[in-house]
Amino acid sequence: MNDELKAHLEFFEELGIDGVRLEPEWRARREPIEPRESTEPTAPREPTEPREPPEPREPTEPAPSEPTEPTEPTEPKIALRVIREELGTDCSRCKLHTLGRTQVVFGVGNPGADLMFVGEAPGADEDIQGEPFVGRAGQLLTKIIEAIGLRREDVYIANVIKCRPPGNRNPEPDEVEQCEPFLFRQIDTVKPKVIVALGKFAAQCLLRTNAPITRIRGREFKYRDAILIPTYHPAYLLRTPSAKREVWEDMKRVRAIVRGES
Repeated sequence: MNDELKAHLEFFEELGIDGVRLEPEWRARREPIEPRESTEPTAPREPTEPREPPEPREPTEPAPSEPTEPTEPTEPKIALRVIREELGTDCSRCKLHTLGRTQVVFGVGNPGADLMFVGEAPGADEDIQGEPFVGRAGQLLTKIIEAIGLRREDVYIANVIKCRPPGNRNPEPDEVEQCEPFLFRQIDTVKPKVIVALGKFAAQCLLRTNAPITRIRGREFKYRDAILIPTYHPAYLLRTPSAKREVWEDMKRVRAIVRGES
């Protein structure tokens, strides 16, 4: 546990964060006290005169209820389920279903998220578990999300294509053509304020550009009623830790837009 905490703090230090706020929200819970049975004998009760019925009381305002955890919006949740069902659990629209993929990897997270991450395609871990960004790159993405004060379940995460290409190669144009309409529908359903395109392929695909990621990283683009900000892919950060500071600058801007501070 100490090693995990140390690694987490070292990650924040690499991003340039020089302090961490700890605001635990623990609530004490008390077990109900069971009524105790008296062992003393009780005297017989004397009959009493019947009482007049009480005067009717004026209705009072109900006591305010305790705040509850926000629930996921129903309509987007149902809409995403419909899109998932239309895509199918064994999609055969492109050749990837014949090239060794295990399952379709749709998307995960809050259907009403203000922040959405879009990657390239599932990797080996994602292909096994059926969820985007669960491998080493995904664990790093989770830390980045936490660094801007959010949780993984607060955002929505998806990929341009939903099946793993063999050997983790880049998706090919015919594969993207068949799959990207489902991504567009995910975006239009979630309606995020900000979309973060993770890596060169996702950014180029969404923006319809051949510009290198180094040229478009950190810039803001209007995209389907959202602001799209390309940044480096977490897998690139694992190979090039020095780029974490640039990603942190991008994420601070993302945080400001999501919070309405821009």
